[in-house]
Amino acid sequence: MNATQRTELFARLQAANPQPTTELDYGTPFQLLIAVLLSAQATDVSVNKATKRLFADAPTPDAMAALGEERLADYIKTIGLFRTKAKNAIATCNILLARHGGEVPRTREALEALPGVGRKTANVVLNTAFGEPTIAVDTHIFRVANRTGLARGSTPLAVELKLLKFVPAPFRHDAHHWLILHGRYVCKARRPECWRCAIADLCAYPDKHGAEATHPSPPAPPRARRGAPNRVLP
Repeated sequence: MNATQRTELFARLQAANPQPTTELDYGTPFQLLIAVLLSAQATDVSVNKATKRLFADAPTPDAMAALGEERLADYIKTIGLFRTKAKNAIATCNILLARHGGEVPRTREALEALPGVGRKTANVVLNTAFGEPTIAVDTHIFRVANRTGLARGSTPLAVELKLLKFVPAPFRHDAHHWLILHGRYVCKARRPECWRCAIADLCAYPDKHGAEATHPSPPAPPRARRGAPNRVLP
């Protein structure tokens, strides 16, 4: 895929969804951090169900730390690996309180020093909470980048570095959200819905399913859930 095609690809994704964002519900950078930490090997839907009650009762690091591991585990027991996640979340809260004044740090190094926080989680927080042009590569983005030819790589880090190099600067901030939503709802793992894909004619995937010769109308973005507090509050 050349530079002109990459620009066209993101222009179409932008036209379909001008203001993409995460589907995790949160109200503060801290809540986003915890939601992303909980989302490993879990769906956003399952995380949102658990955090709705959790964030109502423990919206801050000090309140969540006061719960302790066992009580926190009870809030998130419907999520996979909930005991490990509860342990990491409580440890993270204690570090935020002891080292960062109860605030979420704004550097990759400090974020990745938190228990349970790796490069992908740090990238999500830096991008979504703090507006940094980072690109967190999950299974959806890894698939879309390789399948389309946008940024091929054998590891998530390799794909991330190529995306940072190849994604045109005006689209870099929102690229993570466009690609993850495209992978989740259109470019699906088992059977991509090429027939309704806005970028089918730009895609290098040889086994397109019912794709038209010219690109169809962009699919509408996923409908926002009514009342979902999924943006950082001012």
